[in-house]
Amino acid sequence: MAKYTYESIMSELRSGVYRPVYYLMGEEGYFTDKITDYIIENALTEIERDFNLTVFYGLETDIDTVINTAKRFPMMAERQVVVVKEAQALKNIDNLIYYLQNPQPTTVLVFAHKNGSLDKRKKVATEVDRNGVVLDTKKFREDHLPSFISSYLKEKGLTADPKSVLMLRESIGADLARIAGEIDKLSISLPQGATAITPELVEEHIGISKEYNNFELQNAIVNKDVYKANKIINYFAQNPKKNPIQMTLALLFSFFSNLMMCYYAPEKTERGVAEFLGLKSSWGVGDYLKAMRNYRAMHVMEVLHLIRLADAQSKGAESAALPDGEIMRELLYKIMH
Repeated sequence: MAKYTYESIMSELRSGVYRPVYYLMGEEGYFTDKITDYIIENALTEIERDFNLTVFYGLETDIDTVINTAKRFPMMAERQVVVVKEAQALKNIDNLIYYLQNPQPTTVLVFAHKNGSLDKRKKVATEVDRNGVVLDTKKFREDHLPSFISSYLKEKGLTADPKSVLMLRESIGADLARIAGEIDKLSISLPQGATAITPELVEEHIGISKEYNNFELQNAIVNKDVYKANKIINYFAQNPKKNPIQMTLALLFSFFSNLMMCYYAPEKTERGVAEFLGLKSSWGVGDYLKAMRNYRAMHVMEVLHLIRLADAQSKGAESAALPDGEIMRELLYKIMH
């Protein structure tokens, strides 16, 4: 059975190829929603949708009703589309087995299963995998966010410099639906004919400072710019709600964890390091190469330990609780000296 990815499914759909059954599940609901919405909007014309599109919700229907609807023939159209949203709430899902063994070829049946997956020990999971298109997503990795943002910008005909991409990543985190929504808002805010997302635009409409943010802090640490790093930390201390210490520590831990792995890369080039880290592009790898020149591997191991300690301090694990600003200043000093 072919293993499907979001990209391979979307490539088929854009080519006009629709399969009889889709089971979309996993931890990253954004991709489930994107595929489901694409099928609803493109498998039928607007006129055809009136008679050939049925949308159920798992809590409000049952599997037998879904199957009986899927068995119908389309009305004055090449196909009908039957969608089950919140499919994880469907009861007696095992009854789907018999339909899966002989699905109606003129029906596109879509199950949108959120926040989890089918129990792979069940026979229905085996039949879905054998006779349907299955997408089982994992939680999106933080270090893949820049490539996701760049791909989404390209899809919308937009561009952004690396700083703008990192500002979006920092301010929103790994919420793909929200990232896409914020980019859509930014595109509306662009002057007519403009396609470039800038740090100034992100700062104005999303509310993150283009000078004092985690991207600039990481840049200062990579370059061992003590003065700039301390300026940013002081700004964070004065604006703790906009710059929570937990987010900063998480981003630093992710960066230094990847940096630690870089020392083991067989080929220490942008392409070699990107492949070793499992990144989809070499975007941002230059920072790792520069950091390897400025920090020894043994020190990076120590830094990871220091970040864990700082995280524990920020959560009150130490007897004498320190303000977040003091925790970060002490951490920075130990990282950069």
